[in-house]
Amino acid sequence: MRKLAIFSFSFAAAVFGANYLLADGAVLLSGAFCLVLGLAFALMYRGRRARRGLLRWTLIWFGLALGLLWTALYSRVFFQPARDLDGRTVLFTAVVADWPQEEERGCSVPVRGDTESGTAVSAILYTDGQGAGLRPGDRISTVARCTLGDRTFAGEKITYYTAKGIFLRAQAYGQLNILRPESVPPRYWPALWARVVKRGIDQAFPADVAPLIRALVTGNRDSLTDQFTTSLQRTGLSHTVAVSGMHLAFLAGMVSLVLGRGKRSTALLTILWVMVFCGVAGNTPSVVRAAVMIILLQLAPLLGRERDSATALASALLILLLWNPFSAAHVGLQLSFGAVGGILLVSDRIQDGLLTWLGLDRRRKGRLARWLVKIPRFCVSVLSATLGASVLTVPLVALYFQSFSLIAPLSNLLTLWAVALLFLAGLLLGTLEMALPGLGAVLAIPFTVLARWMMDTVQILGRLPLAAVPLTSVYYRMWIVFLCALVGGALAVKGRKRPVIPLCAGVFTLTASVLLTALSFRCGVLTASVLDVGQGQSVLLGTGDFLTLVDCGGDGPDNAGDVAADRIQALGRGRLDLLVVSHCHADHANGVPQLLRRLDVSVVALPDVEEESPLRREIMDLARARGTEVWLIREDTRIQLEGDRNIVLFPPLGQGTDTNELGLTALISAGDFDVLITGDMGGEVERLLLDHGDLPDIELLVAGHHGSRASTTQGLLDRVRPELAVISVGKNNRYGHPARETLERLAASGAELYRTDLQGTVTVRVGG
Repeated sequence: MRKLAIFSFSFAAAVFGANYLLADGAVLLSGAFCLVLGLAFALMYRGRRARRGLLRWTLIWFGLALGLLWTALYSRVFFQPARDLDGRTVLFTAVVADWPQEEERGCSVPVRGDTESGTAVSAILYTDGQGAGLRPGDRISTVARCTLGDRTFAGEKITYYTAKGIFLRAQAYGQLNILRPESVPPRYWPALWARVVKRGIDQAFPADVAPLIRALVTGNRDSLTDQFTTSLQRTGLSHTVAVSGMHLAFLAGMVSLVLGRGKRSTALLTILWVMVFCGVAGNTPSVVRAAVMIILLQLAPLLGRERDSATALASALLILLLWNPFSAAHVGLQLSFGAVGGILLVSDRIQDGLLTWLGLDRRRKGRLARWLVKIPRFCVSVLSATLGASVLTVPLVALYFQSFSLIAPLSNLLTLWAVALLFLAGLLLGTLEMALPGLGAVLAIPFTVLARWMMDTVQILGRLPLAAVPLTSVYYRMWIVFLCALVGGALAVKGRKRPVIPLCAGVFTLTASVLLTALSFRCGVLTASVLDVGQGQSVLLGTGDFLTLVDCGGDGPDNAGDVAADRIQALGRGRLDLLVVSHCHADHANGVPQLLRRLDVSVVALPDVEEESPLRREIMDLARARGTEVWLIREDTRIQLEGDRNIVLFPPLGQGTDTNELGLTALISAGDFDVLITGDMGGEVERLLLDHGDLPDIELLVAGHHGSRASTTQGLLDRVRPELAVISVGKNNRYGHPARETLERLAASGAELYRTDLQGTVTVRVGG
C-alpha cells in the first residue's frame, strides 16, 4: 500500500474514533498523545533507515494525530459559532445557497449564515411562503430562532445534519428581507443549470416517467411515490436515485468513449464535467465523495503517474474528512466507501473466477464471436461488482436499516444498463428540451419505453416475498453474522477456492432461517405482535396458519404498510387472511393502500360509516381492484377458526360524527387466552362496549387511543382485568401520549406494561 494511503486511512480511523468513541474533552488529549508517539517513531526511523516497518508506524501515528487534532480544531473554529447561536432569537443574515424546497408549512432553503465570529455557517432556514421565490445568490435577513443541527426539535441527538455540514437550523419569523444581486454569482451557475435540467425533463418526458428520470439525473426523489421508493429499497436499487460514483462513472465513460481513453485531454475534460455536475446535483455528500475520487484517478494521466485505486480511495476519504470531520457519521459516506472498498478487494477475483468457470476467459476468433461474448461478460462484470460491493456494505445496511436485499444481484443485473442510458438521456435531453422545445420530447420517446420497463421490473421484483428480509428475527440476524463470517473466511483462505461450498452453505442457512422464523411465529396457539409504526397502531396476530392484521397506520420513518408487509413476508408468506381497519384515520389506516399493493389480502373488514372519507374510498377501490373481498361490519361478526380459536368483530357502538367513537373492536381468542383491541374509542364508548357484550377476562389488552387519558378507563380495566397491556405510541409524539393518568390506572390494575416507543415491536407468544 502506498505511503499516502497508509497516512490517509490512519487519519480517517482517528476521525471515526473521535465521532464514535471519544468524548469531546478526550479528542485533543488523544491527538497530543499520538503526536508524541509519531515523533518518537520518526526519530527511530531516522536512525534505522533499513527498517521499513518503522516508516509505516510513523505514518500511522502521524495520521492518527492529525485526524484527532483536526477534529478538535474544526469543532472549535467551525462548529462553535453555531453552538453560540443555539437557542437564541437573532437578526439572521445569510446568502441563499440553493433552491428552496416545499415543506408542510412553507418552505426550507439552504443558506450560508453570518455569525458574530465572522465565520459563515451552513444552515437550513425554515420560512413561510415568502421564501418560495428565493434563488441561489440572494442575500436575506430576518428574525429567526436558531437551533443547533445536532439534535431534533424535540431534543433527540442526531447526526443527520452535522454529517452533511449543516450546523444550524433557523425558524424565520415576520418579514423576510431579500436583496437580489443583478446577476447570479458564478459559483451558483450549476444550481441554475440544475433547475433548467429538471424543467426540461418534466417537459420532455411524460408525467409518469419524469420523476424517475429526474431522480436518476439529480438525485431529487421528492416526486417518487412511496410505493416505488420502497421497491427500490427492497431490490437494492436505492443507489440509482442517489447521485453517486456510479453516475459520475457514466459521465467519465461517455467522455472516454468520445475522446478516447488514457489521454490528458480526456482526463482534463472529465474533471471539468465532474466538477460542474457536482453543482447540478446540489453538491450532496454522495456526489462530492464520488467526484473527489474520480478527480484523483483522472489526475494520474495528467501528472504522468500510474493510477492506484486504493490510494485514490484513501485520499478521497482524507479530503472529505478534512472538509468536514463530522461527515464520518454519515451513513452514505460509510456505504459509499464500503462499496468501493469491497469492489477493490474482491470484485476482480469474483469476476476472474466466474469468467473461467463459464469459459468466457478465452479469446474468441472472429468479430462476431467477440461481439457476442460481450453480453455475458457485461453480466459477469455487473454481478461481480454487486457482490463485491456487498462484502463490506451488508453489515452496515444490517446495522442501520435492519434489512437485507436478497434480490439485489439480480435486480442490478437487469437494470443497471438501463440506468446508465436513462441517466445520460435525461441529462442531455432535459437540457436540449429547454434550448429547442419539442425536439427533446421527440428524442425521449424510446427512453420513455425503457423507463417504464425499468419501473415495471422494479415493482415486480419488489413484490416478491423474500426480495428483502427484515432483520427483526433473531434467525435472520444470525444468518447475517454467519454470512459475514463465511465471506471473511473465504477471503482469508489462500489458494484456489471452491465457491460451491460457501454458496450452498449460505443458501442452506438462509432456508433454515426462513423456516425457523415462520415456525417461531406459528408455535403455540397464538402469537400477537404490536408493530412499531410510530404514532399509530398495527397489530399482527397469528393463530395456526391464519394471519390477521388489526389496523395499519402510523407516522414512523417507514410506511406502516411496508412495516407490516415486511413482517409478513419475512415469515415466507405472501398473503394476509384478514385485515381489520378499526377506523379510517391516518394513524390506523394510512398504510393500508401500500399493504394492499404489496400483499394479497383475502378480506378487508371496515366499519360501515363515513362513506365520504377519502382514505376509506381509496382502500375500498384498491381492494376491489386487487380482488380483495370487503366486509362492511354492521353487527357482531364471528370468524370461527380451527379448534377453539375465533375472532369477534364488534360494530361501531358510538353516536355522532367523531370517527374515534365509530370504530370496530376486535376480540381474538385462542383457548383461554384473549386479546382485546379497542382502536381509539373513549370512555363513553368503552361503557357501551361493556353493556353490549359479555367480555371475558383479557390476557392481552392493546390500550385504546395510544394511551390517551380518555381511554382505557377504570371501568374497562375492572371488567376485563388484563394481565398484559401494550401501548402503541410514537416516541416524543405531540399529543403527550401515553397520559400519566392512564399509566397509573394500568399500574394499579396489576397489568404488566409494554410500550412501542420504549421497547419497539412487542411480541407475545402463547403456548410456544
